[in-house]
Amino acid sequence: MRQRKNGETFIVLTLTGGLEMVQSPSSGTWKAMVRKCQIPSNLDEPTAKIVIGTQMPGSIVRVQSDPYEYTDKQTGETITLSHTYSYQPEGSTTLIAAPQMEEALV
Repeated sequence: MRQRKNGETFIVLTLTGGLEMVQSPSSGTWKAMVRKCQIPSNLDEPTAKIVIGTQMPGSIVRVQSDPYEYTDKQTGETITLSHTYSYQPEGSTTLIAAPQMEEALV
């Protein structure tokens, strides 16, 4: 659940993709990861709990963004990233997540 600047709360859904292996550009080590993105919704909390585990056709895709700092919770390492992830429904060119989330918090 998130809160808008005006104090109103709303439900945010976290979408999670499948397992993939990625290689660190700095260390060369391989790590398992899943892509995640968050999308605002107008669902109430009981309904949001019911849809947990629902599979949606589409992909979570990497999207370029303004640079920001990210701290890896496992290692404590802080790195600068210039990408985020968005949901792309199957058969669509529309991306859902990052820009809409910022607008929802205003």
